[in-house]
Amino acid sequence: MSSPAAFLGPEGTFTDAALYVLRPDLTSEQRLACDGVEAVFEAVRSGAAAVGVVPLENSVEGGVTATTAELLNGDPLLITGEVTLDVRFSLVAREGTHLADVKHVVTHPHAQAQCRGWLGRTLPQAQTLPAASTAAAAQIVAEPGSGYDAAISAPIAGERYGLRELATDIGDRSAAATRFVLLSPPGPLPEPTGHDRTSLAAFLADDHPGALAELLNQFSVRDVNLTRLESRPTGDRLGNYCFVIDAEGHVVESRLGEALMGIRRSCRDVRFLGSYPRGDASVEIPTLLPRRTATDTDFHRAQEWLERIRAGGVS
Repeated sequence: MSSPAAFLGPEGTFTDAALYVLRPDLTSEQRLACDGVEAVFEAVRSGAAAVGVVPLENSVEGGVTATTAELLNGDPLLITGEVTLDVRFSLVAREGTHLADVKHVVTHPHAQAQCRGWLGRTLPQAQTLPAASTAAAAQIVAEPGSGYDAAISAPIAGERYGLRELATDIGDRSAAATRFVLLSPPGPLPEPTGHDRTSLAAFLADDHPGALAELLNQFSVRDVNLTRLESRPTGDRLGNYCFVIDAEGHVVESRLGEALMGIRRSCRDVRFLGSYPRGDASVEIPTLLPRRTATDTDFHRAQEWLERIRAGGVS
């Protein structure tokens, strides 16, 4: 059997569901549940797994720190796919438990943050403690004598571990979503689809006024839209930051390729994190006036024009 696909476990996590979407061809024997984001990265880096799936960012809490840290450090891995899932939470407990009985709740910190308002209104006296994942929380509560009365998890996790729902859709925001990425060892990139995303981390050469503006200008002048920009400490010393960037497009496209070259010339280091098909739907944003965006053809024509000038001075 070929190497399995690793995911943030145990069974029943949102990451488990994301793997089903990204790799529906896998059997249960080809799925490797890992205890923590770091373990997923290690499984792929060591060859114990062919690919891995981890959460990258959430629409409420932002970036997942553990995932971003692993992408920036250690042996490089590439993002080769992504999917965005709606996130809905339930409060689940063992049979016979009632809402009034709940004094201790266990869940993942991101889930707790997304249900903070509901917890404050409904269970103001309950103590909430962290678990490695929402499914791990459900698994803990299912164990007799665990000391926890209920878990906040995906409904599927409650079903998986024999728990019943005390409350459904308890998230503070109904439109909450999480983006998951597929990790692969370095190798050939996915073919461009026309609806792609490129991820990278840029480490500035020095700290000076306008340094970030200079970095962003490489994208702006080439009409490349950014879908994410996050600053992260480098760990070298206090005040040293790098920037994690998601840009529309594929690295084989002229505009984006030129932008990356410009960034590499001015930065101390750039870590390429992948070019891959976008997992979100294309959304038309209405504007008062239609805005023309430059195409690869425009850049090829501009390059030909410049070559003519260099060759003979005639445009």
